Amino acid sequence: MSAHAVVRQVLPVPAAVAFDVVHDYPGRLRWDTLLREAFTVGGAAPARGVEAVCRARWTLGGLTFRTRYVTFRRPELAAVTLTSRSPFFAAWAASMRHRDLGDGRSEVVYTLTFTGAPAPLARLVEPVAVRVFRWETGRRLRALAHHLDAR
Repeated sequence: MSAHAVVRQVLPVPAAVAFDVVHDYPGRLRWDTLLREAFTVGGAAPARGVEAVCRARWTLGGLTFRTRYVTFRRPELAAVTLTSRSPFFAAWAASMRHRDLGDGRSEVVYTLTFTGAPAPLARLVEPVAVRVFRWETGRRLRALAHHLDAR
């Protein structure tokens, strides 16, 4: 069993600009409502195979996610999978797809798939986690749009 969520946001900049801002780990803390820390392992530039660490704000549980890029195709698609252990997820993966809309705008589509853990509680954990992820991801992408609009 797994859970799935998709969140879309129109952004006031072309896809290439949005893609670069999203994957600028030192700059991410200026707009990302979820994070208190974000970096790539060893300071590597984001690319396929590179690992990143993102730590949530304490008010959002303070969880740490260590992920690996499984796809990195600038400026349209980046996807990651969870490499660290989590008490809540047996598996977790997400992607961000960017596409130009014209008039200097673009759309980002965030897709998340995960399997809850521990297995006996997955049926209870997954629906709640999907709602939380949809809410927080929508909030994050609106903050990204506002940040890009203010540039």
